[in-house]
Amino acid sequence: MTSFNPDRDIPDLSGKVILVTGGNNGLGKETVLQLSKHNPAHIFLGARSEAKALEAIDEIRKAVPSAAKITFLQLDLASFESVKKAASSFLAQSSQLHLLINNAGIMATPPGTTTEGYEEQFGTNHMGHALLTKLLLPALKETAAATTPPQDVRVVTLSSLSEGWAPPAETYSFDKLKTDFASISTTERYGISKIANVHYAAELARRHPEIRSVSVHPGLVNTGLMNGVTIARPYLKCILPIVGLFVTQVASGAKNQLWAATSQDAKSGEFYHPVGVLGKGSKLSKDEKLAKELWEWTDEELARYLL
Repeated sequence: MTSFNPDRDIPDLSGKVILVTGGNNGLGKETVLQLSKHNPAHIFLGARSEAKALEAIDEIRKAVPSAAKITFLQLDLASFESVKKAASSFLAQSSQLHLLINNAGIMATPPGTTTEGYEEQFGTNHMGHALLTKLLLPALKETAAATTPPQDVRVVTLSSLSEGWAPPAETYSFDKLKTDFASISTTERYGISKIANVHYAAELARRHPEIRSVSVHPGLVNTGLMNGVTIARPYLKCILPIVGLFVTQVASGAKNQLWAATSQDAKSGEFYHPVGVLGKGSKLSKDEKLAKELWEWTDEELARYLL
């Protein structure tokens, strides 16, 4: 485990433009808070709810009076139209992007689909972020191409230990992933979305080596996502207080993604457990053939909506 103190170890971020999805609460809000302490030029906070985002921004500004510009970016990852509007809004305000943190996510939801008909968790956690990343890739690449001074450009994608819940026999049944996929459990569907985060991040690193692309597991963190588990499985309500004794608080849970976003030791294409620990992903998470299949299928799907 790497010793990491955000106040001490995050370097000066002067001139950096940052986008954090799901920045209005939990790990995303903590990430924006900690990064804002280190002089970035501009942070875009992506969220569905403007009211909650503005409340978060106000709280961050009270905690960090010297915080640089923080801008709300309307973003619903379950809607490609919303993602496209968010990317256009960002690009209208900045031609540079140094750090994209794909943090937002949903967990353990009942069977359902996104606007475009993808299984809800896969569509939100993977497809929405994949489209956002694709639309912002020119800005990332242009920023990385600057040589005076050399630029450190990164995409950090939040996955989970739950990537190990993905069913090996049906990891990417692409036809079923364009339904509510109710034939398998919500935890398995969540696992598929999280292993997709690992695979897509690794493939992004292979295909675009000028960008440092990293995926992370934050640890078992006390965030609102845990509430989804009880909605899907009400009988677990009685044990969550016990589980709560062993979970990490948000301030500690955000350390792995903050480390991946700023440390020179973070290697592109890798999947890290907290903090900065390699080699703990499932066997399936290391399957390059599956990662390639996911990338190519995702690219074909996204192309249909970008014509």
